[in-house]
Amino acid sequence: MNYKTYRRLSRIARGLEKADVVLYGAYVLDVFNECWRTADVAIADEYIVGIGTYEGVEIVNCTGKYIVPGFIDSHLHLESTLVNPQELVYEAMQFGTTAFVVDPHEAANVAGLKGIQYMLDATAQCEADVYVMAPSCVPAIAGEDNGAVLDAADLAKLLDNPRILGLGEVMDCPSVLDGEPGMMDKLALFAHRVKDGHSIGLSPVQVQAYALAGITTNHECVTYEEAKDQVANGMYVWIREGSAAHNLDAIVKGLVADGAPTARYGFCTDDKHIEDIQAQGHISYNVRRAIELGIPPIDAFKMASYNTAMCYNLQRRGAVAPGYRADMVILDDERAQSIAGVWIQGKPVSECVRRPNVPAPVELLQTVNIGRFTEDKLQMIVNGPQAVITMVPGQIVTTKTVEELPTIDGVFTPNAVYNKITCIERYRASGRNGVAAVKGFNLHNGAIATSFAHDAHNVVVIGDNDADMMVAIDRMVRIGGGYVIASEGKVIAELPLEIMGLISNRPHEEVDAKVKAMKEIAHGMGISRAFDPFINLSFLALSVIPSLRITTKGLVEVGM
Repeated sequence: MNYKTYRRLSRIARGLEKADVVLYGAYVLDVFNECWRTADVAIADEYIVGIGTYEGVEIVNCTGKYIVPGFIDSHLHLESTLVNPQELVYEAMQFGTTAFVVDPHEAANVAGLKGIQYMLDATAQCEADVYVMAPSCVPAIAGEDNGAVLDAADLAKLLDNPRILGLGEVMDCPSVLDGEPGMMDKLALFAHRVKDGHSIGLSPVQVQAYALAGITTNHECVTYEEAKDQVANGMYVWIREGSAAHNLDAIVKGLVADGAPTARYGFCTDDKHIEDIQAQGHISYNVRRAIELGIPPIDAFKMASYNTAMCYNLQRRGAVAPGYRADMVILDDERAQSIAGVWIQGKPVSECVRRPNVPAPVELLQTVNIGRFTEDKLQMIVNGPQAVITMVPGQIVTTKTVEELPTIDGVFTPNAVYNKITCIERYRASGRNGVAAVKGFNLHNGAIATSFAHDAHNVVVIGDNDADMMVAIDRMVRIGGGYVIASEGKVIAELPLEIMGLISNRPHEEVDAKVKAMKEIAHGMGISRAFDPFINLSFLALSVIPSLRITTKGLVEVGM
């Protein structure tokens, strides 16, 4: 704040002038002393100016309420909402999330720096803080078919943007551990900033080498033992609870059983659809569930705010204290069962308006180009037992099994038990595609296609017959990317995602209703409700998550 502003706020803090607004008589969380104070919160401009006894032009009675810092999502991909980025921000604000640490690597893998700039532009006018991490792995691994390549020289162009906090999730762990020069250049570029991790299945000594490279955080822990080991090496662990990956219960139960300190833990959603946010909450759900599992409320609120602010050096964020921005959540009870109000930049979130969607540049439209694709490309010759991608309920990891597949004349013939999956290159019409078998998805009498397929975002199609897979592929090209369901030779549902094949510019209510209806159709075709049909399908192409994945070049086994 400037000198003139400070002089006015100083007079308010000393009780010489009335505050603009006073939140009266609440239990206020002191994150520094880890206690509750019965006090007023004085607000002027966008700042908290004092905690104590104050007079205000406006008085909001908060007697019996609990005031905590606004929640911070420590890691998410706005593209995963499928809608204009500001729409998720607006909806999550209603549930108390007032800051977001975003990794736009989905957009970057499709459109490089232009994709990142679109994400920055689309969130520039949000009342909440939307910070951005520079995507580190574009492509996710060397040689993958994606839409762009970003090296250290490209990322250097982002350094001067004040919203760029550091380096996004470093998922190419082998390049880090082996000291690959290109990766070392990126790490050096962000030497004095946070470097987010993305590691699964590293051994204890590999975790040490990973941390030695300066990796600061990880959001991929599935077990408490993994999380504890990474914290022991100086890392922060972001406990993820999204639409597809559900890791909170396991890690929090371990923390409670161990009586472990929580200062190096925070919460993230990673990928959570708006309809799930509206049904459950956002970071508010993580807080509520953690308290239910035994985390002391004060610890849970710090995990949702202060800890993340400390990690990312978010100045004047994460506490209810003088000089901090007036981003706060007012709760009806200490256990966060219900939210009475949210304040952001010193005003109620009810006064914030959803802004018009930012139009995408024309070069980010109609980006699906697979060329001429014929049914023979779906053929998979089988000679003996084959590696099968086997789904794990409630997780995005898979396991590898080796099984005899159903065949006719040596060619794999999919069915409801053994679905067929293909990944088709969609940027250069190269004609490359890989084919494999999937067990546990259990789709029958049809096919599902998506162009939202982490992280390269090629076209991924799964089905129990080739004919419906071809129908879905053809329609995918015609709509310029999105979701398609085909059955009995025709398209029965679709959702165009015209921006980069990732995002619709339609209102989220319309998109959410369509996604909900399509998910019900997919579940009706046999897919277990332990899976999100589209999110789990999208991760089957992510070539850095164990253990088997499908890429444009075929089946790959991921391991360290």
